[in-house]
Amino acid sequence: MFILSVISDLVKIRPDEFGIPRKKAIVRNLNKKYSNKIIPNLGLAISVWDLITVDVGLLKPGDGSIYINVKFRIVLFKPFIGEVLEGWIEESIEDGLKIKTLFFNEIFIPKDLIFENSRFDPIEKCWIWRPDLDDDTLLYLDLNERIRFRIHQEIFNNIKPTGPNDDEDDEDEEEVLPNPNNSNNQNVDINQNSQAENQKPKKEPKPPAYALIASCQT
Repeated sequence: MFILSVISDLVKIRPDEFGIPRKKAIVRNLNKKYSNKIIPNLGLAISVWDLITVDVGLLKPGDGSIYINVKFRIVLFKPFIGEVLEGWIEESIEDGLKIKTLFFNEIFIPKDLIFENSRFDPIEKCWIWRPDLDDDTLLYLDLNERIRFRIHQEIFNNIKPTGPNDDEDDEDEEEVLPNPNNSNNQNVDINQNSQAENQKPKKEPKPPAYALIASCQT
């Protein structure tokens, strides 16, 4: 489930951190940068494990900070294919089950990989499993139920960084409504702006940077 990976990086130590022991300041800055972040093709970074090498700090003209090249090991959440984990059912839909753990919730079990002899009940909005065809016993896979699953596939998506204004789509544009007292606007529908707003296509949610496809089958 957890692995160690070696990474090299350039760490910036600000002047207000000069009073902190150097290694402690380096680890704190590395954890601030990497912890709870997805590292492409590696996994979810948890925390720095240790420092391998720490070079001599360098100064830049006009900058009071110190820059240090370091090589370190970091703990990553990256379960291997076939590993069995435990989690809780977060959402149940017709396409499958969404699973969450204590610190990671981008886990999905497609309907084809749920327990055999399972079906989705649209009324109960949950999956129902019949373990034995010779027995009428039914097991409901309710929300927040603990479930064991096997890692089937891992997916890394290349997510581009976004700026603070990327999600603003013409929000600052002024909406001009026709004056109902103006005779030139008698044939204009004053609700056309609201209708146009309703016709705007909804943005599809962005895929997660790191996701796991799981299976309930042996």
